[in-house]
Amino acid sequence: MPIARPEPQNARVIAHVDMDCFYVQVEQRKQPELRGLPTAVVQYNSWKGGGLIAVSYEARKYGVKRSMRGDEAKNVCPTIQLVQVPVSRGKADLNVYRDAGSERVFPLSSYLDFPRVGPDNLQVTYLHFQIEEGLTWAAKPTLPGVIFILATKGRCERASIDEVYLDLTDAAEQMLSETPPEKLEAIDEEALRSHVLGFSEDFEVANCCSSSSVEDSRGQEEHVRQWLCRSDADHQDKLLACGAIIVAQLRMEVLKETMFTCSAGISHNKMLAKLASGMHKPAQQTIVPSSSVKELLASFPIKKMKQLGGKLGTSLQCDLGVSTVGDLLRFTEEKLQEHYGIRTGTWLWNIARGINGDEVQGRLLPKSHGCGKTFPGPQALRTITSVRFATLNFNVEHWLNELCEELSERIQHDLEKNRRVAHTLTLHARAFKVDGLHTNKKFPSKSCPLRYGTAKIQEDARKLFDFGLREYLSLQNTGWGVTSIAISASKILAVPSGTSSILKFFNGSCPSSTFSKELTDVSAEDHLSKETADASVEDSLSFSTSASVVSSLVREHGANSGILTLESFSMWMQEFLQLVLHGKHSIMDFFRGSNSFCSSSQVCDGNEIYPGANGTESEKQLNYKGDGYQSSHIDIQQSATWRFNVDDVDASVVDELPPEIQQEIREWLHSSKHANTVKRGSTIDRYFSPVKRS
Repeated sequence: MPIARPEPQNARVIAHVDMDCFYVQVEQRKQPELRGLPTAVVQYNSWKGGGLIAVSYEARKYGVKRSMRGDEAKNVCPTIQLVQVPVSRGKADLNVYRDAGSERVFPLSSYLDFPRVGPDNLQVTYLHFQIEEGLTWAAKPTLPGVIFILATKGRCERASIDEVYLDLTDAAEQMLSETPPEKLEAIDEEALRSHVLGFSEDFEVANCCSSSSVEDSRGQEEHVRQWLCRSDADHQDKLLACGAIIVAQLRMEVLKETMFTCSAGISHNKMLAKLASGMHKPAQQTIVPSSSVKELLASFPIKKMKQLGGKLGTSLQCDLGVSTVGDLLRFTEEKLQEHYGIRTGTWLWNIARGINGDEVQGRLLPKSHGCGKTFPGPQALRTITSVRFATLNFNVEHWLNELCEELSERIQHDLEKNRRVAHTLTLHARAFKVDGLHTNKKFPSKSCPLRYGTAKIQEDARKLFDFGLREYLSLQNTGWGVTSIAISASKILAVPSGTSSILKFFNGSCPSSTFSKELTDVSAEDHLSKETADASVEDSLSFSTSASVVSSLVREHGANSGILTLESFSMWMQEFLQLVLHGKHSIMDFFRGSNSFCSSSQVCDGNEIYPGANGTESEKQLNYKGDGYQSSHIDIQQSATWRFNVDDVDASVVDELPPEIQQEIREWLHSSKHANTVKRGSTIDRYFSPVKRS
């Protein structure tokens, strides 16, 4: 349920920026010939032409709506261009749209000429250009994409694929103190085209009989200039005026650098800014002063308010007869609290008056990753696994595996690109019972700690579904069907500072390599294994070895930066295990160049092992050919000190290793644990720091 948050005492300037028909714009940028034409993006399902998921404003003029399917849209608008959404794993792939807002782009303004884009002229002309000979795309200087352009002026919160909240309070305060609007020699034309709620409407009513649209436009701009430059305005309205000028500049910058148009709402809180951004579209902005809040909310439908589109909004309509937000003003705060509880009642009382204290969160990246699939009507899933003579992809397990694979790719990409780790896996589903009983009961959502790796996510998701299904059926022996499945990864946190590359576990260098793929620091994997994997070792353990066998393999798959990806790390580890399995090396060479336990150069103290720093060096020559691998002159040295607690090693990890080396590992663990037991009379200081004995 919604929670009321008091607004700060100081005035704020909050903007909500909404990309105009974003999916269509992305496709039009890929295919410039579609610009200016009625266009729609359709689902991959070809039934009746596919469902429309985005409709351009040119197509809307013909009456095309998102609720239509492709065939119906063609009947309404025969010239409409239908672009199919990308498909992956049997479902819509939205990554191209998801990434478009946060991409880094080339400075297109250096090559393109953009005229103004207004509500009545959506045409954008392009000047074709060629890249200079010998200059690649990668060599071009880059500028930020949509999200990063907007974030240059204030705190930025990415609310969805195509919308952003901005807190411009500090930037507006600075502008007001240094260059207030009334002292500006010129104000950007885009700012003068703003709509000021309660002010622009008065001008439009007074000039409704004007014969010249050009005169109307000029008169409107002059009218807005007067509002922006009022010297007698209160502090709140002056801040809004500064915010409107800043937002107009940002919108034009986004257009120049990304080819995307956007609309915006500017007000004193997130709720009002969100409502205002959709009032005048496309490529326009609306300002909501405090004096116009009551007018805005008086006729605003209650079901269109955020968090009131579901049961709460329905209850307000049925139980209290509320149809607009303004109708809530009839009820006292106590009356609303009596019906909906203290928190929700206070929240309803606040929104009726335009009060909202939600802060703009400084978040440029999504707070969760999710993917789902619907199975309407006869496509409903009725079995967990495939059965004989049944279509293979009409079972829960198949689609869980597909969704988990997609989710795994996205969180792994987030980890490598943004150094963030997801911690919670959640499964949502909608289902029905064949007997029709207890139709009001919902399929329960289930969550668990997230383990990285596609196979592990698939395993956990299947368990979550099984738990949810048992609870949903309540031990009833009845048929069922699933109409939608969705999984998400949430509680995404940044990798703590201080984590380092996996190569720091090895005291060796990584010379140049022919491995051309750009490598990414995966030290976060060490951190996430601590918190999310069942087979884990405490993050506090640290050790440094000098193992040239590792360095040699790294030379095959590493890079100058000394950083490995999971893929390259896995490759050289597999090759190392090949040597072990063929008897060319012991797995213990991964730790030291000797198989001995507690040799003369080591000190075994209880269950902790401290190899000596001045251990002897050995060199082995390996010449092994097979499976396309050849390695020679691999040095195995012993020079660095390392430490870890044998008791912290999860024995279940050993079970995942090849059978040929499991015994050796178990013998080593057993020997390490019993090499030197704690003697009676030992002092307490031995538990805090290692002491070398002569």
